[in-house]
Amino acid sequence: MSSASTALTRPELEALFMPFTANRQFKAKPRLLERASGMHYFTPDGRQILDAVAGLWCVNAGHTRREIAEAVSRQLGTMEYAPAFQMGHPIAFEVANRLAKLAPPGLDRVFFTNSGS
Repeated sequence: MSSASTALTRPELEALFMPFTANRQFKAKPRLLERASGMHYFTPDGRQILDAVAGLWCVNAGHTRREIAEAVSRQLGTMEYAPAFQMGHPIAFEVANRLAKLAPPGLDRVFFTNSGS
């Protein structure tokens, strides 16, 4: 398998279906991203591209933020997921209360989902 900074072969490109991409054009001339930092993506040749959709709305605080990566790493060392079915985790309640205090009056409940929270 190629690294992100080298050209992918056509068979390697065929393994991933990209439903919102013109696949034939993309696979003929792939536009690859190698890394991201802050509000920018970077191509393998070093070109900087503004991420104008916040990673499709899931990195609103920016890419590769050290403090976020460290917090995620700490939590992954304890528990990577706790279901909200008949049980809970103290950090989920802590974060929910912090968010509820930031919300306007009357919006005092939080529901975490798998798409952005």
